[in-house]
Formats: sequence, structure tokens, C-alpha cells
Amino acid sequence: MTEMTEGSRTGTAGANGPLWGAAAADWALIQEGQFRAGYEAALAHCGVGERTTFLDAGCGAGMAAQIAAARGARVSGFDAAEALLAIARERVPDGDFRLADLEDVPFEADRFDVVTGFNSFQFAADPTRALQEARRVARPGGKVVVMTWGRPEGMQAAAIVAALRPLLPAPPPGAPGPFALSDEARLRAFAEAAGLVPEDVIDVDSPWAYPDEATALRGLGSSGVAARAKALAGTEAVDAAHAAALAPFRQADGSFRIGASCRFLVARA
Repeated sequence: MTEMTEGSRTGTAGANGPLWGAAAADWALIQEGQFRAGYEAALAHCGVGERTTFLDAGCGAGMAAQIAAARGARVSGFDAAEALLAIARERVPDGDFRLADLEDVPFEADRFDVVTGFNSFQFAADPTRALQEARRVARPGGKVVVMTWGRPEGMQAAAIVAALRPLLPAPPPGAPGPFALSDEARLRAFAEAAGLVPEDVIDVDSPWAYPDEATALRGLGSSGVAARAKALAGTEAVDAAHAAALAPFRQADGSFRIGASCRFLVARA
């Protein structure tokens, strides 16, 4: 589930690749799976199965692609981070994984039955163009999935997401934040602006769980956003901010459980 940070207007891979690849193993082993329930729900809802041609845009370390492959799909994916793609290729040896921008998808038109973007399209430098590219490579009548955060109100994980805000530069006016598409009307409008026909919107609970603080800090520190904060403020500051945000969710045995949800839209190309 690779969130894209600010990049140029013509592409994001150059800016995001080094950030998201900085702690690829920790992302793959700890953090990527925190929204596994969302991946599974979206793939099941779209009927991904034997001979489905499937593309994951911003595929990260390939967990969603691995789930799709286990369901029998013919899997492809692309991402900004070569280090994450290396893990995806290990997970799905028969998959076709490429280094690319969301705004310039490296596959031919009308190819895929299902195209997914798990927390990726909305963080491109040009989100509408990225979603238009997803529509271009989907076959006519195929499905395009946009997954984002659930509504932040009352969501425990929102406090974790906000923890690094003081360590990062203020975003420019009007810049989309992580919850920009959590509103259903905005999510549907986003799909329509890219020429898609929005259909179902599904909410999925996917609580985060960590066995101890050290694991939680590694997982939370593996995102591209955390890598950027580390470059600006240092690893100790990032770990301290995350530890403070985690503290209310510590369980009696020292583990952590944090309520989180995702929302996905299924649209027709």
C-alpha cells in the first residue's frame, strides 16, 4: 500500500523511489500487511480468480499481487521503488513487475480485467492523470479499484498518521492529504473525473497489530513519509513521535492494537 509523496508534475518515481525503498524489508515484513484485509476484500469483490489479468499500480512489495496470484490471476505491477519491486518479484516469480510512474503506466491499452491502486493514485503528482492511465490499461468494462483510508473521525490510526506532521514542512495550500478521498462524494467525483463509472464503495476494518514497540517503530518507520521525516529531523525524532502516538494503544502484554479502516471504490472502465 505505497503512499506517494510530492513529486514533479510529470512523474513521481524519481522522488518517491529512494524514500519508499529506504526500509523495504521492514515495509514488506511489518507494515504492508496492516491493510491486508482491504486487499483481500477488494480482490474478492472484483472476482479476481483463474485467468484474471490483474495489475497493481503502486504495488509496493507485492502483497496484493501475491494474494491475487494465489487466487489464480495473471499478475503484473509497477512501483517507484526498485527495492520494493525486488521483493515483489520474489513473492510472485511469474509476475511482471516494472519500475514506473503512476502517470505513465508501462503497459498497453485495454489489457487488464482488474486494475488496483491501494493508497497510490491519490498521492501521485497528478492524481487524475494517474487514474486515467489506470483506465487506459483496463479493458473496456474492466474494473478499476481505488483504495484509500476510511473516514478519519474516530479512527485510532489517524493519530499515528498525524504523528510526523510536526517534523515535515507544511504542505502547500490545497495539497491533498492522506484522508483526501475518504469522503465518498469526493472519491466518486475523482473516479468520474478520470472517465470511470463509479459503482460500489466498500468499507473494511483492518486493525493494526504489533507484538512490541520495537516492531511497531520499525514498521511505522518504513514508509516513504517516515523516510522523508528522518532525512529532515533524524531517526530519533521520528521514533519519539511514533512512540508517543503509540502509547495509548499499548496492551497489557506490551503489544499494540490500533483501530484502522480502509475504503475502496470499484469503478468500471
